[in-house]
Amino acid sequence: MSVVSGAASTGGGVNLVLAARPRDLGGFAVRRTLPSAQRRLVGPFIFWDHLGPVAFEPGKGMDVRPHPHIGLATVTYLFEGELVHKDTLGSDQSIQPGAVNWMSAGRGIAHSERTGSDVRSRGSRAHGIQSWVALPLDCEESQPHFEHHAAKAIPETSREGVHLRILAGTAYGLKAPARIASPTLYVEAIMPAGARLVLPEEHEERAAYVVDGQAECAGAVIEEADMAVVAPLTEAVLTARRPSRIMLLGGARLEGPRHIWWNFVSSSEKRIERAKADWSQGAFGRIPGDSVEFIPLPEQ
Repeated sequence: MSVVSGAASTGGGVNLVLAARPRDLGGFAVRRTLPSAQRRLVGPFIFWDHLGPVAFEPGKGMDVRPHPHIGLATVTYLFEGELVHKDTLGSDQSIQPGAVNWMSAGRGIAHSERTGSDVRSRGSRAHGIQSWVALPLDCEESQPHFEHHAAKAIPETSREGVHLRILAGTAYGLKAPARIASPTLYVEAIMPAGARLVLPEEHEERAAYVVDGQAECAGAVIEEADMAVVAPLTEAVLTARRPSRIMLLGGARLEGPRHIWWNFVSSSEKRIERAKADWSQGAFGRIPGDSVEFIPLPEQ
């Protein structure tokens, strides 16, 4: 599937409002917004899943089995719960609320994310955002790398009563520690009822996703699990109609279209075909401590 930016304008500073679609990932549900038929990317963001909130009974949890990626960076951000990330580089990292897990696949990596044994034994909740950022052309075949930034390392600020955490890229005069490959906007905003927030104007493409609550932008109402895509080169002001948690996302438009198939993203369809063969033949390598099972290549 070719992936391009663009959508019909509704005027007033908001291009369109996307509603998330429910998806069952085998034991837990997500709400998926990107890619959609109306909009494939916002800046470099090519995939957006809202996980939970979900409660697991003792002995149960999330088990995202080993699977591969190319041409993108995965970004995991939790509001509740804990996951253990493992990958073919040998990374073994617990992800907790407020931390940013950034894994750049480049030419190829495989990873898993599971509820840890201690948390699983006592039961837990899980709630967060799983997103992918497509890599620019000169980074698609880069060396894969993994980085974890604890909650205390994430820069924070406030604007007129709105608490802001800069998760990746730049916004509101702050820069996040993750090694981004292209200009990126990724911010968590906690907004009390009636609060107003001007979206950063330095980023070419911008959107706002309501995790919980309700907001308004240029007359468009943004409900929970809605994503409002803002028109470029316009001032955009969010107003919280009730207490809300909102994610701001976007950045620079990519140099050209991207193809997406399963967990693979690339500017080249031939490269995706090679990644399919590599996964079927075990060429991505093994994940230390999680090499017994894996997600097989889909038939379609």
